[in-house]
Amino acid sequence: MSESMPISEDPLQELLDTLKLSRVARTKEDIFIGSSNFMPTGRVFGGQQLGQALVAASNTVEPDRFIHSMHGYFLRSGDMDLPITYSVDRIRDGRSFSTRRVQAYQNGEPLFSSIYSFQITEKGLEHQDSLPEGIPEPESLPALIDLVAGMDDPSAQYWAKARPFDMRHIEKSIYFYVEGEHVAHQAIWFRTIAALPDDQILHNAALAYASDYSLLEPIYRRHGLVWSHPGLMAASLDHAMWFHRPARVDEWLLYVQDSPNARGARGLSLGKIFNRQGELVATVAQEGIVRIPKEELISS
Repeated sequence: MSESMPISEDPLQELLDTLKLSRVARTKEDIFIGSSNFMPTGRVFGGQQLGQALVAASNTVEPDRFIHSMHGYFLRSGDMDLPITYSVDRIRDGRSFSTRRVQAYQNGEPLFSSIYSFQITEKGLEHQDSLPEGIPEPESLPALIDLVAGMDDPSAQYWAKARPFDMRHIEKSIYFYVEGEHVAHQAIWFRTIAALPDDQILHNAALAYASDYSLLEPIYRRHGLVWSHPGLMAASLDHAMWFHRPARVDEWLLYVQDSPNARGARGLSLGKIFNRQGELVATVAQEGIVRIPKEELISS
């Protein structure tokens, strides 16, 4: 493994450390400081910002109010070697809902801008989409670390060993090649590689963190692209997430994804996250930049 691609000895502890913010001030706004995980690109991982900003916002509301939605925009690429400052604006505390705005900064420039809504627990109407039929159990699918066994590629080894999540594609993964029909949908089982503490804020933040890993993949799959495609440039633009039911991220969750549209060098993907009991625990939407070399567009 090259020195430029370090592998953490304990990726899960690294995730926990990353989601543990330091509270440094409470003036007009609440100020928190967070550190970053290593990323091969040198840039801050978008899912990390989603998780950290959610932790910051959650620590400014009463404990009887739970996150139900978040909406964020990625504005600049962050430097993983620098700390990130999160400022939380307590926009409103009503009888049932609380609203927070969170801005992430480095060197005085905004990286990420987001808004969060929390609600007290209430009774109401209930329905949900159903878990898709015919999904194989996660134990029947190969772990990524088994798929890359014997490969010398540093990126493959990083993806397999450095992530704090075990991610198992229902269809074949698209890290290095696309097998089968080029379709704009896929599904992935995922969970943390070991148990997490019994802290719902932490589980919510870890869920937000993981939701950013693979949501652009249906766009790639539809066009026969892989993560290692020469000249591929991709980045998240915005991310919305609705939390429907409490979930444990150290238990298997199914992430069902599809892309309804791609145009103008942007692609939109939607995701539904179910627990193993078939409960819909979250819904996700993300648009991202997806660019390939211009000569490929001309020839396609």
